[in-house]
Amino acid sequence: MRALITGGTRGIGLACCRLFCRMGYRVTATYASDIAAARAARELLPDVEFVCVDAADEWATARLFERLPSLDVLVNNAGIDFYAQVQDVLLADWERVMRVNAGGVFLATKYAVKKMLDKGGAIVNIASVWGVTGGSCESAYSASKGAVIAFTKATAKELAPAGITVNCVAPGVIDTAMNARLSSEERRALEAEIPMERFGTPEEVAEAVLFLARAKYVTGQVLGVDGGFCI
Repeated sequence: MRALITGGTRGIGLACCRLFCRMGYRVTATYASDIAAARAARELLPDVEFVCVDAADEWATARLFERLPSLDVLVNNAGIDFYAQVQDVLLADWERVMRVNAGGVFLATKYAVKKMLDKGGAIVNIASVWGVTGGSCESAYSASKGAVIAFTKATAKELAPAGITVNCVAPGVIDTAMNARLSSEERRALEAEIPMERFGTPEEVAEAVLFLARAKYVTGQVLGVDGGFCI
Protein backbone atom coordinates (compact mmCIF):
# COMPACT_ATOMS: atom_id res chain seq x y z
CA MET A 1 0.00 0.00 0.00
CA ARG A 2 1.34 3.41 -0.97
CA ALA A 3 0.42 6.75 0.61
CA LEU A 4 1.24 10.32 -0.35
CA ILE A 5 1.10 12.91 2.44
CA THR A 6 1.48 16.59 1.57
CA GLY A 7 3.05 18.90 4.10
CA GLY A 8 4.68 15.95 5.81
CA THR A 9 7.69 17.34 7.66
CA ARG A 10 6.05 18.71 10.80
CA GLY A 11 2.95 18.69 12.97
CA ILE A 12 -0.04 16.72 11.70
CA GLY A 13 1.69 15.73 8.47
CA LEU A 14 4.72 14.30 10.26
CA ALA A 15 2.46 12.41 12.68
CA CYS A 16 0.62 10.93 9.69
CA CYS A 17 3.92 9.87 8.11
CA ARG A 18 4.99 8.15 11.32
CA LEU A 19 1.67 6.34 11.79
CA PHE A 20 1.26 5.23 8.17
CA CYS A 21 4.82 3.90 8.16
CA ARG A 22 4.11 1.95 11.32
CA MET A 23 1.03 0.47 9.63
CA GLY A 24 3.12 -0.80 6.73
CA TYR A 25 2.47 1.84 4.07
CA ARG A 26 5.17 2.99 1.67
CA VAL A 27 5.07 6.75 2.27
CA THR A 28 6.05 9.68 0.11
CA ALA A 29 5.74 13.10 1.74
CA THR A 30 6.09 16.61 0.38
CA TYR A 31 7.36 19.86 1.85
CA ALA A 32 7.35 23.36 0.42
CA SER A 33 10.71 24.91 1.25
CA ASP A 34 11.92 24.29 4.81
CA ILE A 35 15.08 22.26 4.19
CA ALA A 36 15.97 22.08 7.89
CA ALA A 37 12.59 20.58 8.77
CA ALA A 38 12.91 18.11 5.89
CA ARG A 39 16.37 17.07 7.05
CA ALA A 40 15.10 16.49 10.59
CA ALA A 41 12.12 14.52 9.28
CA ARG A 42 14.38 12.32 7.14
CA GLU A 43 16.51 11.52 10.18
CA LEU A 44 13.42 10.66 12.18
CA LEU A 45 11.73 8.63 9.42
CA PRO A 46 14.39 7.26 7.05
CA ASP A 47 11.86 5.01 5.29
CA VAL A 48 9.81 7.98 4.09
CA GLU A 49 10.66 9.64 0.78
CA PHE A 50 10.53 13.42 1.32
CA VAL A 51 10.17 15.52 -1.84
CA CYS A 52 10.20 19.31 -2.22
CA VAL A 53 6.97 20.30 -3.99
CA ASP A 54 4.97 23.53 -3.79
CA ALA A 55 1.37 22.40 -3.26
CA ALA A 56 0.10 25.27 -5.42
CA ASP A 57 2.41 24.53 -8.36
CA GLU A 58 0.58 22.41 -10.94
CA TRP A 59 3.68 21.53 -12.96
CA ALA A 60 5.55 20.29 -9.87
CA THR A 61 2.47 18.41 -8.66
CA ALA A 62 2.01 16.69 -12.02
CA ARG A 63 5.69 15.64 -12.08
CA LEU A 64 5.39 14.23 -8.56
CA PHE A 65 2.47 12.00 -9.50
CA GLU A 66 4.24 10.85 -12.65
CA ARG A 67 7.02 9.48 -10.43
CA LEU A 68 4.64 7.43 -8.28
CA PRO A 69 4.17 3.89 -9.62
CA SER A 70 0.82 3.59 -7.81
CA LEU A 71 -1.23 5.29 -5.11
CA ASP A 72 -3.71 3.97 -2.57
CA VAL A 73 -4.07 6.90 -0.15
CA LEU A 74 -3.69 10.66 -0.56
CA VAL A 75 -3.58 12.85 2.54
CA ASN A 76 -3.95 16.53 1.63
CA ASN A 77 -2.36 18.20 4.63
CA ALA A 78 -0.22 21.03 3.20
CA GLY A 79 -1.50 24.44 4.23
CA ILE A 80 -0.67 27.88 5.55
CA ASP A 81 -2.27 30.15 8.11
CA PHE A 82 -2.90 33.89 7.95
CA TYR A 83 -4.02 36.00 10.91
CA ALA A 84 -5.34 39.54 10.40
CA GLN A 85 -8.48 41.59 10.74
CA VAL A 86 -10.46 41.48 7.52
CA GLN A 87 -9.96 45.19 6.76
CA ASP A 88 -6.20 44.62 6.82
CA VAL A 89 -6.15 41.57 4.53
CA LEU A 90 -4.66 42.33 1.13
CA LEU A 91 -6.05 40.63 -1.95
CA ALA A 92 -2.61 39.09 -2.45
CA ASP A 93 -2.77 37.58 1.05
CA TRP A 94 -6.26 36.19 0.39
CA GLU A 95 -5.24 34.70 -2.94
CA ARG A 96 -2.08 33.12 -1.51
CA VAL A 97 -4.00 31.36 1.28
CA MET A 98 -6.69 30.17 -1.11
CA ARG A 99 -4.13 29.04 -3.68
CA VAL A 100 -2.24 26.86 -1.20
CA ASN A 101 -5.01 25.63 1.09
CA ALA A 102 -7.79 25.07 -1.44
CA GLY A 103 -5.87 25.07 -4.73
CA GLY A 104 -3.31 22.61 -3.40
CA VAL A 105 -6.04 20.17 -2.38
CA PHE A 106 -7.61 20.48 -5.84
CA LEU A 107 -4.34 19.87 -7.67
CA ALA A 108 -3.26 16.85 -5.64
CA THR A 109 -6.74 15.34 -5.91
CA LYS A 110 -6.86 15.93 -9.67
CA TYR A 111 -3.67 13.95 -10.25
CA ALA A 112 -4.30 11.35 -7.54
CA VAL A 113 -7.62 10.37 -9.10
CA LYS A 114 -5.84 9.46 -12.33
CA LYS A 115 -3.81 6.93 -10.30
CA MET A 116 -6.86 5.55 -8.50
CA LEU A 117 -9.58 5.25 -11.15
CA ASP A 118 -8.77 1.67 -12.08
CA LYS A 119 -8.63 0.20 -8.57
CA GLY A 120 -10.11 2.71 -6.12
CA GLY A 121 -8.44 4.49 -3.24
CA ALA A 122 -8.90 6.95 -0.41
CA ILE A 123 -8.42 10.70 -0.20
CA VAL A 124 -8.35 12.40 3.19
CA ASN A 125 -8.29 16.20 3.28
CA ILE A 126 -7.23 18.17 6.33
CA ALA A 127 -9.70 21.01 6.89
CA SER A 128 -10.24 22.82 10.22
CA VAL A 129 -12.95 23.64 12.71
CA TRP A 130 -12.62 27.19 11.38
CA GLY A 131 -13.90 25.88 8.07
CA VAL A 132 -17.05 24.85 9.94
CA THR A 133 -17.55 27.70 12.43
CA GLY A 134 -15.34 30.48 11.06
CA GLY A 135 -12.49 31.97 13.06
CA SER A 136 -12.23 35.59 14.13
CA CYS A 137 -9.33 37.39 12.40
CA GLU A 138 -8.83 34.32 10.20
CA SER A 139 -11.23 35.09 7.36
CA ALA A 140 -8.94 33.90 4.56
CA TYR A 141 -7.93 30.73 6.39
CA SER A 142 -11.53 29.95 7.39
CA ALA A 143 -12.76 30.50 3.83
CA SER A 144 -10.04 28.26 2.41
CA LYS A 145 -10.88 25.44 4.81
CA GLY A 146 -14.60 25.87 4.13
CA ALA A 147 -13.74 25.43 0.46
CA VAL A 148 -11.88 22.20 1.31
CA ILE A 149 -14.99 20.86 3.06
CA ALA A 150 -17.25 21.70 0.10
CA PHE A 151 -14.72 20.22 -2.33
CA THR A 152 -14.58 17.05 -0.23
CA LYS A 153 -18.35 16.58 -0.42
CA ALA A 154 -18.52 17.30 -4.15
CA THR A 155 -15.69 14.94 -5.08
CA ALA A 156 -17.01 12.24 -2.75
CA LYS A 157 -20.24 12.16 -4.78
CA GLU A 158 -18.39 12.25 -8.08
CA LEU A 159 -15.82 9.56 -7.27
CA ALA A 160 -17.90 7.08 -5.26
CA PRO A 161 -18.81 4.98 -8.33
CA ALA A 162 -15.09 4.49 -8.97
CA GLY A 163 -14.52 3.15 -5.46
CA ILE A 164 -12.65 6.25 -4.33
CA THR A 165 -13.62 7.61 -0.92
CA VAL A 166 -13.11 11.28 -0.11
CA ASN A 167 -13.38 12.53 3.45
CA CYS A 168 -11.92 15.26 5.57
CA VAL A 169 -10.73 15.73 9.11
CA ALA A 170 -11.50 19.04 10.80
CA PRO A 171 -8.95 19.47 13.59
CA GLY A 172 -9.65 21.82 16.44
CA VAL A 173 -6.84 23.57 18.25
CA ILE A 174 -3.84 21.26 17.95
CA ASP A 175 -0.39 21.57 19.53
CA THR A 176 1.55 22.42 16.37
CA ALA A 177 3.90 25.16 15.19
CA MET A 178 0.89 26.90 13.62
CA ASN A 179 -0.38 27.66 17.13
CA ALA A 180 3.01 28.52 18.62
CA ARG A 181 2.22 32.23 18.23
CA LEU A 182 -0.40 31.99 20.98
CA SER A 183 0.45 33.66 24.28
CA SER A 184 -0.10 31.79 27.56
CA GLU A 185 -3.20 33.89 28.14
CA GLU A 186 -4.60 33.14 24.68
CA ARG A 187 -3.87 29.47 25.15
CA ARG A 188 -5.71 29.33 28.48
CA ALA A 189 -8.68 31.19 26.96
CA LEU A 190 -8.90 28.68 24.11
CA GLU A 191 -8.57 25.71 26.45
CA ALA A 192 -11.49 27.10 28.45
CA GLU A 193 -13.68 26.89 25.31
CA ILE A 194 -12.82 23.22 24.70
CA PRO A 195 -14.95 20.73 26.66
CA MET A 196 -11.93 18.42 27.07
CA GLU A 197 -9.98 21.43 28.41
CA ARG A 198 -6.80 20.85 26.39
CA PHE A 199 -5.33 21.15 22.93
CA GLY A 200 -5.24 18.05 20.77
CA THR A 201 -2.07 16.37 19.57
CA PRO A 202 -0.94 15.73 15.99
CA GLU A 203 -0.99 12.01 16.78
CA GLU A 204 -4.69 12.15 17.65
CA VAL A 205 -5.43 13.76 14.29
CA ALA A 206 -3.31 11.15 12.51
CA GLU A 207 -5.40 8.36 14.06
CA ALA A 208 -8.53 9.90 12.54
CA VAL A 209 -6.82 10.21 9.17
CA LEU A 210 -5.83 6.54 9.24
CA PHE A 211 -9.39 5.53 10.11
CA LEU A 212 -10.79 7.41 7.12
CA ALA A 213 -8.07 6.04 4.84
CA ARG A 214 -9.18 2.52 5.74
CA ALA A 215 -12.95 3.01 5.94
CA LYS A 216 -14.42 1.55 2.74
CA TYR A 217 -18.05 2.62 3.23
CA VAL A 218 -17.48 6.12 4.60
CA THR A 219 -17.30 9.01 2.15
CA GLY A 220 -18.14 12.72 2.03
CA GLN A 221 -17.79 13.07 5.80
CA VAL A 222 -16.24 15.76 7.98
CA LEU A 223 -14.72 14.18 11.08
CA GLY A 224 -14.09 16.68 13.85
CA VAL A 225 -11.05 16.07 16.03
CA ASP A 226 -11.59 18.99 18.35
CA GLY A 227 -12.14 17.83 21.94
CA GLY A 228 -15.82 18.72 21.67
CA PHE A 229 -15.22 22.30 20.49
CA CYS A 230 -18.00 22.15 17.88
CA ILE A 231 -20.63 20.45 20.05
